Amino acid sequence: MRIISAASAFPEHYYTQRQLIDAFLLHWGPLVSDARKLELLHHNVGVDGRYLARPIEQYVNLKFGDANNIWIETAQRLGAEAVTKALALAGIPPERPGAIIFTSVTGISSPSIDALLVNRLGLSPHIRRTPIFGLGCVAGAAGLARAADYVKAYPDQYVILLSVELCSLTLQRDDVSPANLISTGLFGDGAAAVIIAGDACPESPQRGLQIIDTSPTFYPDTEDVMGWAISEKGFRIVLSPAVPEVIASNVGKDLDALLSRNQLTRADIQSWILHTGGPKILRGTQQALGITETDLAASWACLRRMGNLSSASVLMVLEETMLNRRPVPGTWSILGAMGPGFCSELLLLRW
Repeated sequence: MRIISAASAFPEHYYTQRQLIDAFLLHWGPLVSDARKLELLHHNVGVDGRYLARPIEQYVNLKFGDANNIWIETAQRLGAEAVTKALALAGIPPERPGAIIFTSVTGISSPSIDALLVNRLGLSPHIRRTPIFGLGCVAGAAGLARAADYVKAYPDQYVILLSVELCSLTLQRDDVSPANLISTGLFGDGAAAVIIAGDACPESPQRGLQIIDTSPTFYPDTEDVMGWAISEKGFRIVLSPAVPEVIASNVGKDLDALLSRNQLTRADIQSWILHTGGPKILRGTQQALGITETDLAASWACLRRMGNLSSASVLMVLEETMLNRRPVPGTWSILGAMGPGFCSELLLLRW
């Protein structure tokens, strides 16, 4: 089971964090009792700029239905671009993959986006489709794990994993709660696609990043820690201050259990590919795993460049690592993400 390519795609609209802060201050005005608090929150998330699905001035009067229609159109366009790039890097034709897993938590569509891409990309009419909604930030890692399950059962198959997250379209324009203020400073838009190959794929040489083992964990009684509250106004963020504490209390022992059953320890891991949840999430993860900011350099770099892209974030870090920070062959890596549930998904990888 191997990851053989990863590719990203972004909208054409990019704004610096300063531009976004000014736009929010102009929009909210007197609703924000202390403008300095908003500025401080947006500066502290460690983001330099973000991509948006639409020009910033179009968000002011955007209703839920209109925002979701934009999500459907943009998700198809960015998804097609990311998948096309990933297939080209893998060197396989679009009709070859036997399955596609699609994940997003920022819009809804039926038929789902994966279905809308079958004709557009010339995918096989017999392709097995698995749309995933609700896993949030963990879904990129979970999608890789489910793809590994698939190619383990069908080793002569390829799987497309596609994540499209357009977080800007969930903006709640009248919500000045701390959770929404943080999310408006942190989340951005983009898409990522990954190609996973079974060990018996005849066209694929024995290359890429091996998926050795996976470990999903659901933490009981944490359902209210993270997620969406959905109403006629759309998606409103649920984000508890307890998230770093839940991570610190659980992820370290989850990692040790995964490593132990593969006769490894933390000292054997040379590289880390972790979801860009934000500074508090990354620092909490560093503490839980006993690693440093240098170990998570790829995650911090992606956070600065594009913000948190929910399920696509860990796949962006994967792409960054494969293209620009590729470890020495034969070394071990951990890929991981956390999300609503509250839950985590860890993958043991070998280069």
